[in-house]
Amino acid sequence: MTERTETINVMPEAVRRFILHWGDMGQQWGVNRSIAQIHALLYISERPLPADVISETLGIARSNVSNSLKELMSFRIVQRVPVAGERRDHFTAETDVWELARRIAAIRKAREIDPALETLSHCLSDAEGDLQVSDEQRRRLREMHAFTADMDRWYSQMQGLPVKTLTRLVRLGDRIVALLGLSKS
Repeated sequence: MTERTETINVMPEAVRRFILHWGDMGQQWGVNRSIAQIHALLYISERPLPADVISETLGIARSNVSNSLKELMSFRIVQRVPVAGERRDHFTAETDVWELARRIAAIRKAREIDPALETLSHCLSDAEGDLQVSDEQRRRLREMHAFTADMDRWYSQMQGLPVKTLTRLVRLGDRIVALLGLSKS
């Protein structure tokens, strides 16, 4: 099987820009640039790619690619797939954008929201018996806890909805804002 390897500098401009931008966005979200670029390459690729081709295409060290693939697989947004006649491992990314969003949201919730709720609960509990904590500080802690709990509940509700329903909800957003008279005309 002959493979054509494209480096990032010679691939179509739209594809190159997507991969580079996804890497930049990943950094904004706290994800290593290489991990985000590898994900973008696998997402946009029409066929599974082996690690050495990923490394060559993106100009990333093979060891970095290997570690990044492990992390992406732990997120369940990249998987190893068998390719007939090949001994090397090949990888592909989840391409259903809603499923991708759900998996990323689940990871973010586990890493950020769950610990925040637990910490806020402890802070509230500790603040109740502490005379050095002002009423205003307790109010702010309760408000932050309530907001975070609401977002956690909303996340759980959204995770359980079928994609078709989620799509309808998102598309209804403008109409709901207009109906409530909240639009900035």
